[in-house]
Amino acid sequence: MSLRIHFSGADLARVTLAETPDPLWELLLSLHAVQGPVDHPLFGRWSAEISLTSQVRELCRIAPARGYSPDFLTPGESARGLDAGLEAVLTTPVPRLRSELSLLDGPAWANALGEPRSTTLRDLVGGLADYHRTAVQPHWTQIEKQVGGDRAARARILLNGGVEALLGGLHPALRWQAPVLELRGDHVQGDLHLNGRGLRLVPAFFCEGAPTLLADPGLPPVLVYPIAHDPAWLAPAGAGGSSLDWAALAALLGPTRAQVLCAAATGCNTTQLSKEAGISLASASYHASILREAGLLETHRAGTAVKHTLSPLGRDLLARQTSLGQSSVA
Repeated sequence: MSLRIHFSGADLARVTLAETPDPLWELLLSLHAVQGPVDHPLFGRWSAEISLTSQVRELCRIAPARGYSPDFLTPGESARGLDAGLEAVLTTPVPRLRSELSLLDGPAWANALGEPRSTTLRDLVGGLADYHRTAVQPHWTQIEKQVGGDRAARARILLNGGVEALLGGLHPALRWQAPVLELRGDHVQGDLHLNGRGLRLVPAFFCEGAPTLLADPGLPPVLVYPIAHDPAWLAPAGAGGSSLDWAALAALLGPTRAQVLCAAATGCNTTQLSKEAGISLASASYHASILREAGLLETHRAGTAVKHTLSPLGRDLLARQTSLGQSSVA
């Protein structure tokens, strides 16, 4: 299945890239992630540290890991910060609450959310704020840093290749064929006509797999896409070792290739590269070949097995970025 996003000239002129991480999108997507497997290579150790209180479990019931999550949980006002976003959730019009909740097989108490300024709605907003404070806010510096690295890389693509290069390189699940951006996946279908409204691109730390967007085509169009991650983002506090300047590395190579390069630091096969970067096997093989041609990776074969490792130049590059990272936090 796929969703086709239709652009006009006016829409291309109104494509924007979020300046900072969106706190409510990160909150919602982290609720999806906390329901994932405990051995998840990127979020498993983080989710294991989250206390699954009854309050968090209730939030997960209206934000299931798969399927529909209500659009009112991620209002556009969240771009101005957490408080503005939570106030927008609290003042969601009653007809919209009822309409969106009717699409969700949620808990019985969710029916009471359809009352304006109800105690239950205030409790929901309080629960969202509490969850953000304990599960998301402690990692906000890392989230800002890595989203910032992605934004810098996208800005470089925009400057060098224009809006079409930006749209065409966002994610392997997206294909640009003017004037349509196609999002492939079993979670979307149909057509979205922007009709001059433009498109807001939101890089998201907790987004996993394919990009996502609001379900209601009448809302201001938003496309949320996963960034590539520094694999060591959840290094134990106070642990020794290196501190990678991820933003600088992502700006230099692009976020996906930066993650592929980091994954190869310990030696791995193409399947492992694919898993670490959240991309297809074909894309992992392609990015590895580009890094190999640039002299940053070496690929060794033993029979049918393939192993990617850093070349001396690749090791020097990571060492240089690590030195910059240590200087920036000194």
